[in-house]
Amino acid sequence: MQTHTAKRIEIVIEKPLEGRLTDALTKAGVTGYTVVPVRGGSGRSGPWTREGQVGRAGMVMVICLIKPERLDALLEAAFAVVERHIGIVSVSDALVLRADRF
Repeated sequence: MQTHTAKRIEIVIEKPLEGRLTDALTKAGVTGYTVVPVRGGSGRSGPWTREGQVGRAGMVMVICLIKPERLDALLEAAFAVVERHIGIVSVSDALVLRADRF
């Protein structure tokens, strides 16, 4: 089966910023993404979990698969939201089966 090169971007950000991030990605031409709740993890401040947090607090992960030529626009849009807040952006190479979907 033929595969096609893509980029996988994972953005972990505070839940209250989810709408700002997804709006920015859409304006940058991203046609699809997946949002996943983050239950916990560990960072510079040590381990943390969502348990005991009130309201909309917590973190989400936004996952995008895009064509490599769209990467710069996505990263600029994501960084504009993440730069002043808690968040991580990672980029990795991926192979997809249906390139027309991205």
